Amino acid sequence: MAEKILDHSNGDVADNFYFRYKEDIALVKQVGFDSIRFSISWSRILPHGNISGGVNQQGVDFYNNLINELISNGLTPFVTLFHWDTPQALEDEYGGFLSPKIVKDFGDYADLCFKEFGDRVKHWITLNEPETVGECGYAKGTKAPGRCSNYIGNCPAGNSATEPYVAAHHLILSHATAVKLYRQNYQASQNGLIGITVSSIWAVPKFPTVASEKAAYRAIDFKFGWIFNPITYGSYPRSMQHLVGNRLPKFTKSQAEMVKGSVDFLGLNYYTADYAEEVTSFSNTNFSYTTDSRVNRTKEKNGFPLGQPTGSDWLSIYPKGIRELLLYLKKKYNPPPIYITENGVGDVNSSSWPISYALNDTVRVNYYNDHLSYILEAIK
Repeated sequence: MAEKILDHSNGDVADNFYFRYKEDIALVKQVGFDSIRFSISWSRILPHGNISGGVNQQGVDFYNNLINELISNGLTPFVTLFHWDTPQALEDEYGGFLSPKIVKDFGDYADLCFKEFGDRVKHWITLNEPETVGECGYAKGTKAPGRCSNYIGNCPAGNSATEPYVAAHHLILSHATAVKLYRQNYQASQNGLIGITVSSIWAVPKFPTVASEKAAYRAIDFKFGWIFNPITYGSYPRSMQHLVGNRLPKFTKSQAEMVKGSVDFLGLNYYTADYAEEVTSFSNTNFSYTTDSRVNRTKEKNGFPLGQPTGSDWLSIYPKGIRELLLYLKKKYNPPPIYITENGVGDVNSSSWPISYALNDTVRVNYYNDHLSYILEAIK
């Protein structure tokens, strides 16, 4: 996927956690954290993506060593099973999450992890941001597997009108399958919890109109509700059913029953907010998940930004949004306990800064302080 990366770099050598995990854990402990969230690489455990292809014992040993090191340092592991790294073997064999075959293979992979690590891991996250996989992997083509329609982006293949919904459908079924396995075979003896992590913006109506207010709620439906509405109610949001129509897959009765209630906790990722306004003109031919909500999301209104701009064009600082989002989710979904699994900000990359200034980290300190303050308000 180097062609999808601005400077054509790759992840062959990233933060080197595989070799430096003990040093990193010591730093996390030194900072004062009491838990750490990490992801298991599916292919590191199962190189061919499925059980029949064999288990990589070196991979199992690494995660056992990592988990033991965390616990010996007093850190609670929160383990994510899938963070966007579908095994290439399954992409090649049947198209990855475009095929219903992946549901069984993911269930087998999850089962292996529960068996190997569940005696010490008490907080499991099945998927990280499945809605991002659907949007960026299959609608925009900006993340793996890089699929989209030619009228959306430069992708070798794909269909932005259908594939995002198909992939997300199989992701949701994979999640529910893993939860069912855990609850039936492991939860009573291992005494752990299992959930999912979903990301959401907060959407602010761009104008004081009913149309803008409805657009704001649709924006959240098409991001957070896409995944969590089925988990709460057994079906996709009504706005999605209405606007996507027969391109949106349907759950069978037994699937809906399996999906509904399939979380012990919700992992919530929140970074930013957008203005939302209704789109009245749209294509009747070039359908895409990116336009189906008929919402235009922007960072500015009348030349003024919604929140402080940052080093990432998609992320402006809007701490109030996390309070509004939490209150909205409580009212609409009444979820089980919520963990904020991701929240943060990227700096502008400036090599001219003196190291003392960069390490002062004022923007990030304020970002966390303000978000935590608004979370406290929501709790109260």
